[in-house]
Amino acid sequence: MGHGISEAIVDPIQRPDSPAIRLHNVDKRFGEHTVLDQVSLSVDPGQVLALIGPSGAGKSTLLRCINLLERPTGGTITVDGVTIEAGHTVSANELAKLRSRVGMVFQSFNLFPHMTALKNIALPQQRVLGRSKKEAEDRAHALLKRVGLADKAQQYPTRCSGGQQQRIAIARALALDPKVMLFDEPTSALDPEVGLEVLRVMRELADEGMTMAVVTHEMQFARNVSDHLVVMSQGRILEEGDPRQIFANPQQQRTREFLRAVLERE
Repeated sequence: MGHGISEAIVDPIQRPDSPAIRLHNVDKRFGEHTVLDQVSLSVDPGQVLALIGPSGAGKSTLLRCINLLERPTGGTITVDGVTIEAGHTVSANELAKLRSRVGMVFQSFNLFPHMTALKNIALPQQRVLGRSKKEAEDRAHALLKRVGLADKAQQYPTRCSGGQQQRIAIARALALDPKVMLFDEPTSALDPEVGLEVLRVMRELADEGMTMAVVTHEMQFARNVSDHLVVMSQGRILEEGDPRQIFANPQQQRTREFLRAVLERE
C-alpha cells in the first residue's frame, strides 16, 4: 500500500472554489468507542468555521485529526491541497508538509517556561523554516506587536497573564505562516474578561481573511464572527449552515436543547 498523502496542484487564481479544508466521511474510533462518525465538511479560503456542541461531541478530536495529532480511522482529509487517506502510511516528511500548513492553538498554552516570549516565537521559525535568528526575531517582534504585546518580548510566560500567554501562543502559530489556523477552545481556561483579549485577536485575524476552524463555547463569537456554523453531537454533524439562521431557527431538537442551555448561562 502506498503513501496516503498526496499534493494536488492548486492554483488559487484558477481554482478559487477549492476548499482550504475538506473532510470526507472521516471516522475516528478508540477501540469500540466511536468519536467521529462519517463527518464530512469543507472550509473555503478565508472562511471562519465555528464548531459547537455538547462536551464529548467530537469537536476537539476533529481538529486534532485535521493536523494528524490523531490519526483518523476512516475517510480522507485535505488541507490546502495536501490529502491524507486514513489507514495509509504517512512519512515524517509528508507529515511535516501537512503541519506546515496548519497552525494550532490549544486550551493550554504549551509555551516553553524557560524561554522568553520572543524566543518562544522565534525558535520554531529557525527550526522549522530555517530562518536566521535575526529574521525569526524580527518576525516575532512584529507578531507580538500585532497581538498587542510588543512590551512583553523579554518576559517569561510565568510572568504573563493567561490571556497574554494565549496571545503569545497565537503569535507563535502565526510565525510559521500557516494557511489555516485551528483553535481548540482557546478561551476556556481564561477568565471572561481576559478571554476577550484573545477573542479580539481572533476577530482581527478573521477580518484579515485568515482561514480558521474554531471549537468554542463562546456563542457570541460563533454567531457574530464565524461564516459557517457546525453543530456536533455524539460524533456526528447535527446541522450546519449560516450561524445567524441556526441560532434563530435551529432545525434539530438536539440543537435547540443545546442552544437553550448555553444561552441561558450567558
